[in-house]
Amino acid sequence: GRGVRDIRQRFEKEAQAIASLRSPHTVALYDFGVSDEGGLYYVMELLDGLDVDKLVSRYGPQPAGRVIFLIRQACDSLEEAHDLGMVHRDIKPPNLFVCRLGKQVDFVKVLDFGLVKAALNLEGKQLTMDGVTQGTPPFMAPEQELGYPDVDARADIYALGCVTYFLLTGQLVFEERTPMATALAHIQKPPVPPSQRSELAIPASLERVVMACLEKKPEDRPQGAAELVRLLDACTDVPPWTRADALRWWDV
Repeated sequence: GRGVRDIRQRFEKEAQAIASLRSPHTVALYDFGVSDEGGLYYVMELLDGLDVDKLVSRYGPQPAGRVIFLIRQACDSLEEAHDLGMVHRDIKPPNLFVCRLGKQVDFVKVLDFGLVKAALNLEGKQLTMDGVTQGTPPFMAPEQELGYPDVDARADIYALGCVTYFLLTGQLVFEERTPMATALAHIQKPPVPPSQRSELAIPASLERVVMACLEKKPEDRPQGAAELVRLLDACTDVPPWTRADALRWWDV
């Protein structure tokens, strides 16, 4: 039917938009299309490593220097997408993959741009699957939880703040019992600073950046990935995470 045709066309446009992204920190899309059975498929690069969710569940909260090192790379991916009018909308630990890539280690790939809202204004339609809840409640910005249609890049900045919090503390910003309670907390509750929920020391400068990302109003957050990188680079009280540190970690 026409609905299916629309979804296919939309999927193909979205996949083309994703395939056009060139940041080395965005997962590469090699092929996409519709199978003989009518299913949508895409082929992405094979990655060797683990996602941030598994990293934290297996190895616990991560040192501040490493957290900055990882988040900066995710910002590289998002900055390019945002500049093209694309919002990821589902930044969360399973969608940030930490890999070994040739001689490089701790190399971040941002996955699942499938929910990207490509506001490329193709045919005047915004590319987003109707009726699909976009995002994951523990990592969604208040404006997303409220279902606002015109969510922009600053929602991804909020989600990165949630992921950074998780990397530093091993805990979600809000540990609520239901998705609805989680959504309400993101809309209404002030977050507890990560230093109060962590066994590891969290440098004050980094904590300020995380709390800025978690501001309820989009205009109070860093306004984009480039600004977030500048703020992270200004965290001078953080012990650096070096290539030697990364290699040692991967060898162990």
